[in-house]
Amino acid sequence: MIVHIVMFKFKDENKDSNIKEVAKRLNALVELVPALKSMEVGVNFTLSERAFDLSLYSTFETKEDLLSYAVHPEHLKVVELIKSVTAESKVVDYFL
Repeated sequence: MIVHIVMFKFKDENKDSNIKEVAKRLNALVELVPALKSMEVGVNFTLSERAFDLSLYSTFETKEDLLSYAVHPEHLKVVELIKSVTAESKVVDYFL
C-alpha cells in the first residue's frame, strides 16, 4: 500500500472559508477517483509558527494508482483551487 500525505499553509485572505472549501472538495475525491482507496482530511488547531493549516492522508494500492490519481481530471480541479489559495505545501509518499 502507498501512503500520500500533503500539508498546506493557506494564504491569509479568506483563510477559514478557503480551508473549508478545500477540505470539502478533497473529501469528495474518494467518490470521484477510483484509484483513491481512502482519504482523511484534517484541519489544524495548533497555534504554532511551525504548524500548517490542513493536511491530507490518502492511501493507494500501488504507485501506479497514485500516479493515476495525480493526473485524474477531478483531482486536477482541486489542485487548481489549492494552488490559488495556499502559500506553501509539503508532501511525503511512502510504502506501508
